[in-house]
Order: sequence, then structure tokens, then C-alpha cells
Amino acid sequence: MSETAAPLAATVATQEPAQDALGPVPDGWEVREVEQFLFREARLADENDYDGWEALWTDDALYWVPAGGADIDPLAKVSVIYDNRNRIRTRMKQVRTGKRYAQAPPSNLRRILGNIELLGGRSVPTGGTDLEVGANFLAFESRARGNELWGGRTTYRLRRIDGEIRLSFKKVVLVDNDKELPTLGFLA
Repeated sequence: MSETAAPLAATVATQEPAQDALGPVPDGWEVREVEQFLFREARLADENDYDGWEALWTDDALYWVPAGGADIDPLAKVSVIYDNRNRIRTRMKQVRTGKRYAQAPPSNLRRILGNIELLGGRSVPTGGTDLEVGANFLAFESRARGNELWGGRTTYRLRRIDGEIRLSFKKVVLVDNDKELPTLGFLA
């Protein structure tokens, strides 16, 4: 674990959403509105709209990109990203400076989402139920060093706050996360 990972892990460990069984899809969720939210989240990320993308997250958010498998223990094994809300905010501040080497200049990106499924409801420790959604994706990245095609499965947890959909959890499992990966600097 890196020297920054230990304090982060201690903070994130208390915020990781419960892994209880999925319940039924909570009332009030429509497939089309969920799709539109996911498409918007992808567009904001692709177009480097850092303020818009960051505003989608809840205060207790967790963003996870595992390495070496889909269901590793992120507190015991290295992850590509394992960020709580504070770390997401810090990452966005770094990117906004324009001095983040991995994204200077920013990648040209386009994501395609498909096979979007409303998987069920997951209890939130503070009360209520988040909607868990699964989707497959392909992301095309173009940079001076060449082009990359990324594919995988994303699990999202969505929550309504003051009538707006927000992202409380995002887990991106790359198809080839068991192999050495070139820089993933575009993963904000």
C-alpha cells in the first residue's frame, strides 16, 4: 500500500457502502431517467467538464477501479483508483491546474454505454436505499502517444438528493485489469 493509501484506506473503509444483498429496485426509478443520467456523467467526463462531473457525486461517495480482479479487497490489494469524496475533490483540483502531467493536454475521449440494467436497491448506512445499476462500456482514448480502447463493466449506485440524481458509488472493472495497464490518467 502506498504511503498515501494507508490514511486514505482508513477514511474510505468507514464509508464503503454495505455489501448486503440487493433488494428490489426502489420505487420511483425509471430506466430512461437512469440512462440519461449515466449518459450525462459519461459526457461530462469525456468533455473534461470537471466542475459538472464533480457536482454529480454525493458527500459519502466512493470511486473504485480495481486492479487484478473484480472483487479484490481494496484495503489489502492495490487498486487503480480507490477514492472517497475528499480524494475525488483533490483529484479534480489537480486536473483543473492544467499541470497534471498525465492529462496535459487532456485526452480526447468518447464512451459508449450499453446493457444498462437496474439491478436492485442497496441499503445506505445513514438510511434510505440507493439504486444499483450495471452497464458495459467501451471508451476510446486518443492521445499523442496513440489510441487506446478500454472496455469493462461499471456498477453505479444512484441516490436522489433534493429531487436530483447523484452518484454515491462507481466501480469500474476493466476487462483487462489483470494485465499491466498503460496510464489511465483520463480517469479523473
